[in-house]
Amino acid sequence: MSGTTRSSEGLDERRRRLLFRAWHRGMREVDLITGRFADAHIGTLTGAEVAEFEQLMDVPEPDPLNWVMGAVETPASHDTPLFRRLCEFHRGAA
Repeated sequence: MSGTTRSSEGLDERRRRLLFRAWHRGMREVDLITGRFADAHIGTLTGAEVAEFEQLMDVPEPDPLNWVMGAVETPASHDTPLFRRLCEFHRGAA
């Protein structure tokens, strides 16, 4: 089971793929962070935000987890408004 609560129905192919990737990163902790955010926002992200989220999905684990948890500083290349929204979303869901 992926954990997703959102159907991919009505999403274009790129967003469907991204929703799947967000829930299947590998580390369950990261899946929960990125997957829940994707469930809530994938349908409303702009094209540029979709591209940013795709880049985040390419970052090796456990880096995203460490950044979200504040264990290490987020590199400037990933410290984007979208990533900050993901962090705030995670803090609000915790």
